[in-house]
Amino acid sequence: MTTGNGQSQEPISNLEYDFVTVLHNKAEAVKAYDTYIKDAQEANSQPCVELFQKLRQSDVEQAQEIRRHLQEVMQQGKM
Repeated sequence: MTTGNGQSQEPISNLEYDFVTVLHNKAEAVKAYDTYIKDAQEANSQPCVELFQKLRQSDVEQAQEIRRHLQEVMQQGKM
């Protein structure tokens, strides 16, 4: 919803919400990978450990990029 001057009455923009949601999902995935890595270690499956570690690292890097974009959007309203 916007006011007569074009300003949004929403607490955050749709774009900010989208980035917050994606960032939350990435954080949850990173947390889950810790469990998966432990399970693979307990199963003595080094290839699985390495894959889960690789996937976890990828999500960490993506979360960092998402965070940078979110900061930019919050400061300027867009990219």
